[in-house]
Amino acid sequence: MNAQYINPFIKAVTDLFATMIAQPVRLGKPILKKTPAASHPINSVIQIDGQARGCVVVSFPEPVALALASALLDEAMDEIDADCLDALGEIANMIAGNAKNEFPEDTGAMSVPQVSMDPSAITYPPDVPIISIPCDTNDGELIIDVALAVG
Repeated sequence: MNAQYINPFIKAVTDLFATMIAQPVRLGKPILKKTPAASHPINSVIQIDGQARGCVVVSFPEPVALALASALLDEAMDEIDADCLDALGEIANMIAGNAKNEFPEDTGAMSVPQVSMDPSAITYPPDVPIISIPCDTNDGELIIDVALAVG
């Protein structure tokens, strides 16, 4: 998979952390994911349809999700409730919007992201390689999975 389809999502996530919660995201080495399953319990899913088709999943453990929601709402969140999920949905929208600005033109339309607390409900497109990028933050790890077929 060409980096021009992966890098917009990496940049969107790193920029979001830098601007919203003033902490860096340290990128790990991308790997080819062997199992099509979400890595953490809270997931934002962006579907892409067009010349590029598939999905991007940003997978958060609870501490990272709470830190992001707290930063957006400007109040300490200590549980994943409806307000927290709304904030995470808005964060997913920001990631998708920023990635769309960097995504190759005319290659795919991005859906409104969906946030799920059920990792088993996340489905990846069949027979499409999943590039998984681990990211370390001050609050824990998050994973960016890119599963796109182009052409």
